[in-house]
Amino acid sequence: MKLGEVGNADAAKYGKPLDGVRVLAVEQMQALPFATQQLARLGAEVVKVEHPIDGEPGRGSLPAMLDPQGRPVGCTFLRNNLNKRSLGLDLKTARGRDIFLELAPKFDVVAENFKPGAMAKFGLSYGDIAAVHPSVIYASVSGFGNNVESEYRQWPAFAPVAESMSGLYTLPTGPDDPPIVSPAGALGDTGAAVFAVIGILAALRQRDRTGEGQHVDIAMYDCMIAFADMVPNYWSMGLEVTGDTKPPLISQGFRARDGWFIVHVGRMHQFERLASHIGRPEWLEDDRLSSAQGWYDQLEEVIRPGIETWAATLTKKEACHQLAAVGVAAGPVYRAADLAEDQHIADRNMLLELERSDGIDRPILIPGNPVKMEKLTDGPHTRPPWVGEQTEEVLRAELGLGDDDLAALRSDGVIT
Repeated sequence: MKLGEVGNADAAKYGKPLDGVRVLAVEQMQALPFATQQLARLGAEVVKVEHPIDGEPGRGSLPAMLDPQGRPVGCTFLRNNLNKRSLGLDLKTARGRDIFLELAPKFDVVAENFKPGAMAKFGLSYGDIAAVHPSVIYASVSGFGNNVESEYRQWPAFAPVAESMSGLYTLPTGPDDPPIVSPAGALGDTGAAVFAVIGILAALRQRDRTGEGQHVDIAMYDCMIAFADMVPNYWSMGLEVTGDTKPPLISQGFRARDGWFIVHVGRMHQFERLASHIGRPEWLEDDRLSSAQGWYDQLEEVIRPGIETWAATLTKKEACHQLAAVGVAAGPVYRAADLAEDQHIADRNMLLELERSDGIDRPILIPGNPVKMEKLTDGPHTRPPWVGEQTEEVLRAELGLGDDDLAALRSDGVIT
């Protein structure tokens, strides 16, 4: 699906659920930009505030493309900033701060994802904003949160830091093995973003009832504790899950003719279906395989050879189709090229094509909107903005600034 195209066009008459909601975001990298992009996909208007010359750090990520002025635009920025406008504003200047305070009351949500205390140094903390906009929903996303004096409060936090501390990295490896960092991409960022969206929507709903704003405080560490819920839960029940010790079930990868697929079997009736379908009825009479613990104990000696012998002449997708048909959960292990060719993904509009601005004839793929609603159009999406691309447009419309005002701000380095 190309950015300007629309899926579910019949739903256009309903508008979008967040039409009229306005978000002013001082954001960087992924944890908050992923959240505000999702709000924008649901209809919110998002104005992104970033440094007027260099923009936010996500623009410097790699790999990158070049914008029309020859400046690099990195992959992290490209996949997290659809449907936004960019306001280039230097918040370290007194005039930049004042402009932000003038803008804030015109927005429902003010959001930021800096280290705790950074916005206060700018004079733009929740208290500062609430003083001029009492009903504001002020959302903060940080590594360890703002509302307790944690020993970690001032630690720099990228996604792998929160993921590591949650216990997630102990799952695939043994206690003496080095951790596999970022096994699920930037889950610490996207996970925090999902909870930020939930918190913002809940605060907006509560404001509808009470008329009162509030501070929504999201910690990446908290979110990863929730996402890695099995780690403390299993441990509290006597099982510490590591690469050497797994829950007693079949949940592993197996080889087919063209690659890997996974099988997940946790109940006896599922095991019976698996054994019968792959031609191993003797498993059902084998005392060693009479329990989930037995399946796990006999994985390498019995289960794996049986499944992989059956799958040796099948593609990974053929194997999964067959298992699904008899009620056994399985899925192929896909690589990026598989995703680009998957008809299901195309039908669900889950990969968007962004035309490059630097002459390279290959579109950049960006994940689509996973929230599908009967009365919500899918798109159209607009490309990520160049640095400060809508600065004058926003300041003219929102604050009524004229040519002389804008020239003075440019001269002082507040905007560019």
